[in-house]
Amino acid sequence: MTPANRAINRSANRPIIFAISRIENMMYQVTFDPALQKGLIAANVSVIDEADLDDVLFIFRRVMGGGLAVGSYIKVIRDPSSIGQIVFNDRECAIVTPCSITIDSVLLKSGIPVRPVFGGIVQIENGVPVRFTDILTYESTTIDPIDVLMSQDLTSVTDVIATGSGKILANMRIVPMHARERVEDALDTLKSANFDSILWVSEPNTDVLGVPIERDHVGIVAIGGTNPMAAVQEQGIPIRTHAFSELVDVGEMETII
Repeated sequence: MTPANRAINRSANRPIIFAISRIENMMYQVTFDPALQKGLIAANVSVIDEADLDDVLFIFRRVMGGGLAVGSYIKVIRDPSSIGQIVFNDRECAIVTPCSITIDSVLLKSGIPVRPVFGGIVQIENGVPVRFTDILTYESTTIDPIDVLMSQDLTSVTDVIATGSGKILANMRIVPMHARERVEDALDTLKSANFDSILWVSEPNTDVLGVPIERDHVGIVAIGGTNPMAAVQEQGIPIRTHAFSELVDVGEMETII
């Protein structure tokens, strides 16, 4: 069997796992308690050239300071053996940042039946979210929608920071409308723990930034945790991002704003 045929055979035997299954599995593994500010959070991992680290951290700090990320926790890793399955060489380093799946997990463990629905691009005008311009549902793809959208160069996170207008990454989940009060309590607790990334909470039975939702539900739009990476990409700096790829103890991270 040729190497090409062996690769095809391995691919054929690999099970298809949709993004929603990966998200739900990670939601149950997160142990973060926002009241105690302790536990494991869902995290995104980005790999960059170590020579670009100062520039990248400057951009991350601007995006996080502008409220366009999932909190401002961060961890820089230089040892490839210390971070799960992410591969990088000795001239590179990894940056770990929070993923919005942490929010879903906190809602779930607060007794709220939350369901992630899709990732997308939100148009911002003068600091106000206007509409989703592009979406990909988690149930229809095996690749993280945010990764796909980032690869299409659809964002203008830098413009939003500079002018208040542009396009950012965001994602939506829905909860039953009668859970709204409990949702607001949980989001307040998250905000006090430096997880302040909610862009929109809808009224029951109304469209969410132009997207219809199920009857008797409310939609919650969270800012995408990969907006700092999108801003880096917009500046032409090479970056490889692995969305919701790791569980990290929040106690090992630091804040940069």
